[in-house]
Amino acid sequence: MKFEVLILGNSSATPIYDRHPTAQLLNFNEQFFLIDCGEGTQMQLVRYGIKSNKISHIFISHLHGDHYLGLVGLLSSMNLNGRKTDLHLYGPAALKEIMDLQFKYSDTTLRYNLIFHETHADRAEVVLKTNLLTVTSFPLQHRVPTTGFRFDEGQRLAPLIREKIEQLNIPTVFLPQLKRGIDCVDMDGTVYRAAELTRPAPIPRSYAYCSDTRAYELYMTYIDHVDLLYHETTFMHDMLDRAEETLHSTAYEAAQVAHLVQAKRLLLGHYSARYKDLSPLLEEARAVFPHAELSIEGKWFNV
Repeated sequence: MKFEVLILGNSSATPIYDRHPTAQLLNFNEQFFLIDCGEGTQMQLVRYGIKSNKISHIFISHLHGDHYLGLVGLLSSMNLNGRKTDLHLYGPAALKEIMDLQFKYSDTTLRYNLIFHETHADRAEVVLKTNLLTVTSFPLQHRVPTTGFRFDEGQRLAPLIREKIEQLNIPTVFLPQLKRGIDCVDMDGTVYRAAELTRPAPIPRSYAYCSDTRAYELYMTYIDHVDLLYHETTFMHDMLDRAEETLHSTAYEAAQVAHLVQAKRLLLGHYSARYKDLSPLLEEARAVFPHAELSIEGKWFNV
């Protein structure tokens, strides 16, 4: 089952050095979720061969332009391209007002349902839950209300040991129950034990997205033991005063967070325009957390 993230934009504030403002696409079992939507996101989707109408949910972390200014254009293009299916949009309350005004003054009527879900920057809450995936928003610390998002895979079914199933000629009607760990009994009293006919179920995976924020203790509980952590790294640590002033994080601090929450891997991103060469940020992070990587536009990262 696929669980992977495509980096569409990794720059902070402005597009520069062929880097674009923040946007990511998460593919979970061929369901597509867009996380933030900076300027030029729809062109990045085209560039990397993603059909925007396949996106079912969009999550906006906060209302600084480099995280949402591509949204009106993307929603309008979906409309022009004949979208009919519902689209769910998650973000601060004011985002709905912004979208409504844009469509009002451009005399645009969407031919699909845009379903808005308000997020809250003062508490953690489950914003989406299905049998296979739970999405939780949680508060971050930035200059405007900001939330991170955590994507948790549900418990997957245990894989059957096919050779034993075929050898015992087990009726197919029993297979779904066996995958769920339920023992089955046939008409003549034969017991088929799930523990003997299945392999251990895969361990559920998780992805956490920490957009613009100061590195601080309060949100760490929400990203504890995450498999893949994206954490903004706008500055190197010699710019700590600037990071504190603007409520951003350094590569060193992001690595500390990854270490403290026992993440398996760390993705750096939201790079300041002052860094044309990103390798020093990676070196700084890896000195603290060896499993750090640079988020690179156009690259898929498996969760």
